[in-house]
Amino acid sequence: MAKVSNKAAAMFFNLVLMISVLLIFSMAEGRLLSGFGKAKATSPKCEFVVGVQSGDTCFDITQKFNTTAEFFTEINPNLQCDKLFVGQWLCVAGTVN
Repeated sequence: MAKVSNKAAAMFFNLVLMISVLLIFSMAEGRLLSGFGKAKATSPKCEFVVGVQSGDTCFDITQKFNTTAEFFTEINPNLQCDKLFVGQWLCVAGTVN
C-alpha cells in the first residue's frame, strides 16, 4: 500500500476546499442575479367587479367605468375580450403593482 505524504494530503484537502468554496459562491451569486433584467410580476388587487351583460364588449365596459384599455387588461390579466360571456365577472377598479 502506498503511503501518502502529509504535504500531498494537505494539498488535496486545500484543493477540495477551494473548489467547494467556489461552487458555493457561484451558486449564491447565481441566485442573486437570477432575477436581474426580468420584468417583475404584477399582482392586481381588485376593488370592484361587474358582471358582463348581453352585448357588452371590453370597449363598452372601459367606457362605462371610465378606465383605459391598458389598465383594464392589467387588472384582468387572463381576459380574452373576444370570448366574453354573460355573467362573467370583470374587475373595473383596483390597483396593479
